[in-house]
Amino acid sequence: MSLYDDAVRVLKEYEGDSGGGEGQESLRQTYLDHLAAHPDGMWKACGAGHLTASALVVDPSRGRVLLTLHRKLGMWLQMGGHCEPGDATLADAALREAAEESGIAGLALLPGGPVTLDRHAIPSPCHWHLDVQYAALAPAGAVEAISEESLDLRWFAYDEVAAVADASVVRLLDATRARL
Repeated sequence: MSLYDDAVRVLKEYEGDSGGGEGQESLRQTYLDHLAAHPDGMWKACGAGHLTASALVVDPSRGRVLLTLHRKLGMWLQMGGHCEPGDATLADAALREAAEESGIAGLALLPGGPVTLDRHAIPSPCHWHLDVQYAALAPAGAVEAISEESLDLRWFAYDEVAAVADASVVRLLDATRARL
């Protein structure tokens, strides 16, 4: 099965959690319509927009999440980014991005598939990131390591996230906590 086929399957099965915010069903259909219209919709080269995969790294035992201060955007975000040819599935892409950007080995995705969907505008030449958002559980004793893509990497208590991150990260955290 190709990454494209996996994305279509994942999106068809996605039901969205109550914590995912308004419009999850509408976003799911937007993503499916985008892929139907753009066979290259998984890749950064698709000028109309493309799917991305991300994961919120959580440490439920300590009630905290790991966020990255994104180098280009200057915002505290979950780990994530573009799909690559070596990614067999969207889940693989999200887990790879989380491990690369957090430096944490042994991350495991929270069961149940994506937690939320989030579409956001990006600068030209592309127009949209259609982000499929997962949650990744940090192993006990996890030690993070900053990557080239980050200005900083920091653990935040659940109740601190709204003060540092945008609404999309807060929605992802709320949906993750509801699933935990």
